[in-house]
Amino acid sequence: MNISTVHDMSKGLDVFVHGRVCVHDREENTEKERETENVELASTHKHTFSTSLVPLCFYVFVCGKIGPVDTAEFMNASSQGKVKVIEMYLADGGNPNAQDELKRTALHRASLEGHTAAVQMLLEKGADINLKDQLGSRAIHCACRGGSLEVVKALTNKEADLNVRDKLNSTPLHVATRTGHTAIVEYLLSSGAKINSRDREGDTALHDAVRLNRYKIVKLLIAAEADTKIKNHVSFTPCCAKLVFLDHFFNVKETSYKVDVLR
Repeated sequence: MNISTVHDMSKGLDVFVHGRVCVHDREENTEKERETENVELASTHKHTFSTSLVPLCFYVFVCGKIGPVDTAEFMNASSQGKVKVIEMYLADGGNPNAQDELKRTALHRASLEGHTAAVQMLLEKGADINLKDQLGSRAIHCACRGGSLEVVKALTNKEADLNVRDKLNSTPLHVATRTGHTAIVEYLLSSGAKINSRDREGDTALHDAVRLNRYKIVKLLIAAEADTKIKNHVSFTPCCAKLVFLDHFFNVKETSYKVDVLR
């Protein structure tokens, strides 16, 4: 990069930062004045370029634009784990508990997608760990659904309620069991989650694990003394519920086969 290019960039930056133009009538300068100007540019404007333009370029690189981060960008950044964008939004006085059309907060989104650093920053900046989305889910439900053990631990360290319920009366243990996240199930059990809590249908986590063939989780739950005889709202124990499900499944298959043969 030659010195004239540096001069042009520095001059443009001076206009952007200070709102003024430094007047240099270069055509009328003597050769000696040009040399003096070049030396000054090398020592002063170069410094201005490094201290003023670089942060600006970094901001544009991170946010994709010049200007404050709006709520929509903040929410998207939470889903994508863009900690710098989250930090800029909050530093400008943004609301850490802003909610989208489904009443999900940035903490819900970051927890679901497994962005531990984003979750930790949001919690440090005042995000409410107990806010519910449209389905009554808290951040801990989202973390169990998303499958990040580290996020579950981060929320637990901030005293997230491990027995909280959503609109289906499901606990985090129900959610982790249904989604098959064995390590999270094990962690929840070791952290005091109630093993025999029942959802809206009266099912425990063991009902769900048996029905969904979560063999490892079934072993964990039984080893942790889950009640194998507890009945749901239609009086089925976990094993009975599985047998009824299989019976229904094979009846449907047999009926479908007969219909195909008749055709």
